[in-house]
Amino acid sequence: MKSYSDQLQIINNFHELGETVLAAQFLLEEYGLEHANFKGFELREIAKPNFILMTTEGVLGEPQIIRIPENTFAFPLELMLNLLAHEMVHVGQKTKENLVADKNEREWQAYYEMLFHKNYPLIPDVSPFHKKFFANKALEYYNRMEKDGALQQKYANEKMEITHLLLSMT
Repeated sequence: MKSYSDQLQIINNFHELGETVLAAQFLLEEYGLEHANFKGFELREIAKPNFILMTTEGVLGEPQIIRIPENTFAFPLELMLNLLAHEMVHVGQKTKENLVADKNEREWQAYYEMLFHKNYPLIPDVSPFHKKFFANKALEYYNRMEKDGALQQKYANEKMEITHLLLSMT
């Protein structure tokens, strides 16, 4: 794995050349984010600093594409890496073998990954601001699950981890 400063230089070079897809593909390889169910990247509209949208799209059980903003790499690299990891969690959730049908469960798992990096341990942490934002988003999806239902029970320990994380940040 290249040093973070080398990665940043490579990403900046790709960004200056308008090669957003190549930059994203480079990061998938560098950070071990590849998945057999991943079909490729497509570009979407330019993101704004307060709204960066990436989506995983495709028929459940079929290879997925990830749509990323044209200006993805105009933003902090550690944030973009976490957003890519979030989408790669979705790629894995949409395989025939590991299908996660419930949207709230899919989002819960993806936001949990952004906080604790269990599947993708090479992904760096985000700023405390973003960590708090992602923790609150995870809890939002947890609370959308049936109250005291099977999914909330399944993720009760992880919810406690997120609650402790938030408390440690105050």
